Amino acid sequence: MGNGDVRVRGIAARAGGWSARHRWAAVGIWVLFVVLAMGVGSAVGRVDVRDSDQLKGETSTAAHIIEEAGIEEPASESVLIQGKDKGLKATDGEFRAAVDAVIKAVDGTGEASGVTSPYDTRTISKDERSALVQFDVKGDSETAGERIEPVLKAVEGVQKEHGSVRIEEIGGASMMKTFDDAFGDDFQKAEYSAVPVALGILLIAFGAVVAALLPVALAITAIMATMGLMAIVSHAMPMSDTANSVMLLVGLAVGVDYCLFYLRREREEREAGRDAQTALRVAAATSGRAIIVSGVTVCVAMAGMLFTGLAEFEAMGLASLMVVAVAMVGSVTVLPALLSLLGERVEKGKIPFLHPQSKLRRNRGGVNRESRFWTAVLKGVLARPVVSVAVAGGALLAIAAPALGMKTEQLTLDKEFGDSLPIVQTYNRLNEAFPGGSEPAEVVVKAKDINSADVKAALADFRERAISSGASRGPVEIKVHDAQNLAFVYVPLVGGSDLDRAGESLDKLRDEVRPATLGKVDGVEAPITGQVAGSKDFNDELGGAVVPVFAFVVVFAFGLMLLSFRSLTVAVTSIVLNLLSVGAAYGILVAVFQHGWGASLVGAEGVGAIITWLPLFLFVILFGLSMDYHVFVVSRIREARLRGRTTKDAIQHGVVTTAGVVTSAAVIMVAVFAIFGTLSMQSMKQMGVGLAAAVLIDATIIRGVLLPAVMALLGERNWYLPKWLHRLPDLTHDESPEPGPVPESRKDDAVRV
Repeated sequence: MGNGDVRVRGIAARAGGWSARHRWAAVGIWVLFVVLAMGVGSAVGRVDVRDSDQLKGETSTAAHIIEEAGIEEPASESVLIQGKDKGLKATDGEFRAAVDAVIKAVDGTGEASGVTSPYDTRTISKDERSALVQFDVKGDSETAGERIEPVLKAVEGVQKEHGSVRIEEIGGASMMKTFDDAFGDDFQKAEYSAVPVALGILLIAFGAVVAALLPVALAITAIMATMGLMAIVSHAMPMSDTANSVMLLVGLAVGVDYCLFYLRREREEREAGRDAQTALRVAAATSGRAIIVSGVTVCVAMAGMLFTGLAEFEAMGLASLMVVAVAMVGSVTVLPALLSLLGERVEKGKIPFLHPQSKLRRNRGGVNRESRFWTAVLKGVLARPVVSVAVAGGALLAIAAPALGMKTEQLTLDKEFGDSLPIVQTYNRLNEAFPGGSEPAEVVVKAKDINSADVKAALADFRERAISSGASRGPVEIKVHDAQNLAFVYVPLVGGSDLDRAGESLDKLRDEVRPATLGKVDGVEAPITGQVAGSKDFNDELGGAVVPVFAFVVVFAFGLMLLSFRSLTVAVTSIVLNLLSVGAAYGILVAVFQHGWGASLVGAEGVGAIITWLPLFLFVILFGLSMDYHVFVVSRIREARLRGRTTKDAIQHGVVTTAGVVTSAAVIMVAVFAIFGTLSMQSMKQMGVGLAAAVLIDATIIRGVLLPAVMALLGERNWYLPKWLHRLPDLTHDESPEPGPVPESRKDDAVRV
């Protein structure tokens, strides 16, 4: 056989071989797939998760009762009027004139209905310095933010005419508009800047324009195809904008990574003296296999979110799973075709001052671009593995330690956005003047006859006990819908924006007040909803999903590692190291956002908690992405070991020769995730910081120090598989191609099994 003759083994190698032989067909099929997916997706449209689908527990029950009754609750707004002078009271003429002016201005816009005076509804604070004019926005509540502008301008006009009082509007519609105006472009800027950042890093890594463009092109086409698939799938499982953003992040990360792994190996084989065809086939059988193992593992991790029972999480999990699968397929099919078509032209557009001038070192296993830095680090790690494990492991445990005191909660408006927006200050003033008044609990009462004597008595008793129990300071408002036999009871909770105290008030309503009043009337349903109730029900549902999701991800990842490497030791160490990486990320999040250590550096002062959904989300995402590096590095170590190297020599070779690609991939991920750490919303900031910190730790301390040190200590036990597990399917025989003869000077570089 000649240099280009290779006995191809394995799915990845066969796919790469077919792709290289049928280059235009492979490229055409990929382009057709992307175009069809986008076209069909655009034609059918995307179905998004409804608000009611995201609710759980009593809040979900309440939403379905309202939906079945055909009642569309309008978006409610309030105008807060406060005397700037402490001596100015709501009973004063100047104050009354301002209230009358607000009512007239709001009513005059034609966008409001049910405008009420605080003197009629008793919405005047105890100190009589504050009052609320309340009204509903006409039309669909979901689009109310698009119609609130005239009302906001009318209220601003009244403020200019009454300088002695502070007049500010707040509510669902005004908050929706304010956030869209302030942060609507925030996500787009982050998403659009991610691609140029990735491209810039790839230019530095490859030093050639064409080589740098390939990974970005693959990632973008995978994302485009997945967007179309999301629209199609959404008719069975609704999607969301959040799922789309997460899909873009994950798709860019894995799409670039997979192409980077493949392209670097093909380059390395050509530098080792192989011709382009042989180099491509070796890359297909080695990096291609690692990509499939990694992709399947990441898909399994993402599938864990499908077990949460929460519509938003399910959408994020399915979208992420799809983009990983698409990127994985593209990497082992269309990428070899493109590399075969380009040949040496993949090096076109070299940038002299960016082109890496790494020293080519001849090794027993091949000629590789070895990192001098990691060579020096590995020399010390392998010389003192016990010390390395103790230092690196101890450092990671210390970093993870703060996670033991993690506090999670749904971030209130002031914590999510800080004081950067005037409406946040209005929110704080409203909660101070009317504790719980801005977001009251809502009791949805359903009865056979809502106007029967016993139901009316129970409603009156509920109103009285809600206040006497200490759960509310009032006023408790009751709104009856006679035709639907429903009543809505609005209860301002003691605690206001303090979710812990407000949660205690909610528990009193649910566990004490309701059973003693409405609960005694036969046939009455009275689920309690609202923001605080929704947060509690969401937390309860999420808490119940933690164990199943963790178990699913860990067990299946373990099984995949066991089958892929046919080693119990490799499977166990991969799980332990990934868990350590996730724990360190948790520790950093708690230290920064909960304890405030270094919070000023990322603009996170005063948050004091981690948003509820983030720990589970991070676990799934990080566990999947960490497997990228782990599979790639361990595959290279195993490959060297199968060639006949000692385990220690194989570790040295595997880690050092993959250091460049792992570093480049990690830098891209860290840079992209860090962009989200610059957003104004604390939840997005926490996500960005957590992901960036975890990837950085994983690619340096875990893969560069702890993994090689642990493997060095284990020695030949790294490849241990108990006899009773020998019956497992053997996937390792597909691990490497067996190339034919290479030049005499390169005899040592042949890849053998």
